[in-house]
Amino acid sequence: MTERHVIFDIGGVLVTWKPHLAWVDALGSQAEAEAFMARTDFKARNLRADGGARFADLAAELADNEDRALFAQYVPQYARTVTDKIDGSWALMHRLRSESVPVHAITNWSAETWPEGLKAQPELEDAFDTLVISGREGVLKPEARIFHILCERAGVAPEQCIFVDDSLGNVTGACAVGMDGIHFTSPQRLEADLQQRGML
Repeated sequence: MTERHVIFDIGGVLVTWKPHLAWVDALGSQAEAEAFMARTDFKARNLRADGGARFADLAAELADNEDRALFAQYVPQYARTVTDKIDGSWALMHRLRSESVPVHAITNWSAETWPEGLKAQPELEDAFDTLVISGREGVLKPEARIFHILCERAGVAPEQCIFVDDSLGNVTGACAVGMDGIHFTSPQRLEADLQQRGML
């Protein structure tokens, strides 16, 4: 039987991401941090960083001096945003490894914040056989190229891969290149989905 590989997303699957925590202390409350994020269009700017843009350049685009200074603090405060593991998903990943299943990851993550994230989650550094970080590659999920980069580096065909992501759009992108996709909603559901595929 052909060997199958499991590819994990990281944020929302293995660790939670709470970006407002980067600014709660400076602004005094979650509500104020979220208002700042809305005002600075953080979601769109962060996605650009995941695609390779630098946070200093993104901050420089902001007209308000105070907002610009606050935005520039995101990278040094980043470790605070990813402190919580999704323990059930880690347990499943370890079970897969115990069955000698190759485990990889593709993450939309800034090249600048990745080293900061490792300060909070050092296990991520050696958790995967192959790791593709969008900010280093300059390409985002669900673009086909990022899935092909993983396959080339892992020496695996898309058809051998089971891709797990909490974004349905990213799962759809993986399926479009020939992978089997699992939309992650909980560790319990993921366990059932992997069992259904004979992986556990």
